[in-house]
Amino acid sequence: MAEEPTYDDRDGFIWLDGQLVPWRNANVHILTHALHYASSVFEGVRAYDGNIFELSWHSRRLRASAEILGFELPWSVEQIDAACIETMQANNLKDAYVRPVAWRGSEQMGVSAQRTKPHMAIACWYWGAYLDPGAGGLRLDIAPWRRPAPFTAPVQAKAAGLYMIATMSKHHAEGRGFQDALMFDYRGQVAEATGANAFFIKDGVIHTPTPDCFLNGITRQTVIKLARRRGIEVVERAIWPEELEGFEQFFLTGSAAEVVPVGSAGPWNFEVGDLTRQIQKDYSDLVRGRLSNV
Repeated sequence: MAEEPTYDDRDGFIWLDGQLVPWRNANVHILTHALHYASSVFEGVRAYDGNIFELSWHSRRLRASAEILGFELPWSVEQIDAACIETMQANNLKDAYVRPVAWRGSEQMGVSAQRTKPHMAIACWYWGAYLDPGAGGLRLDIAPWRRPAPFTAPVQAKAAGLYMIATMSKHHAEGRGFQDALMFDYRGQVAEATGANAFFIKDGVIHTPTPDCFLNGITRQTVIKLARRRGIEVVERAIWPEELEGFEQFFLTGSAAEVVPVGSAGPWNFEVGDLTRQIQKDYSDLVRGRLSNV
């Protein structure tokens, strides 16, 4: 099998500050503020059969994340949408992962960044399954790091800095033979996986942690609507680790991950049940236009 090319050495085009540039030329200066101080926000979006799912929702969140971090993007939601579509078409993609990213530039160095200018880029590539659950579901470790309190970090922004502990937790899990990690929050409550929201099932009812210290994912919100449209009760609440033993099923949701079942998390085991499979099918049908939008 041919080795996958690195992400800096590919053919194609990347949209950068208003224009398409050759992929290998889409670079920033080494003194870019975001590289040193994490002043960067991003989105992860999937396209199916040429349609970018919930694109405007993602574009609105990108702008909102930048505002939370204190900088305003000069591109409107409509302009970001159009740039994403232009980039995907320039790379001749129909099924794709779309990554808009915005950051403070190299105009100023230091913690203070008042004179920096906002920049934005959009890249697209084919990306298969982000997580492969196999027949028995994902195997999750328990992360050594916890999601921070909302008074210590901008938890409702999709900010690059918030993924530092996600990368560390995922590396820790992979080093121990797991595929991902379940993260608790600063209170010790169940939060999410390293890049996906968590849902649990017991007696036909879906339970999911309240997103008060982690991102309320777009896929998360979509899945809740899909379940409720089927008449399935969805309860958003605090979930404690000692409750996990009583849940029958567990699945994760995210734009990259989509809907993926979990077979185990630390010492707790789960079945890949019919309700999880139904939610998977409904989501797949929705994003591919076989089911009307909720």
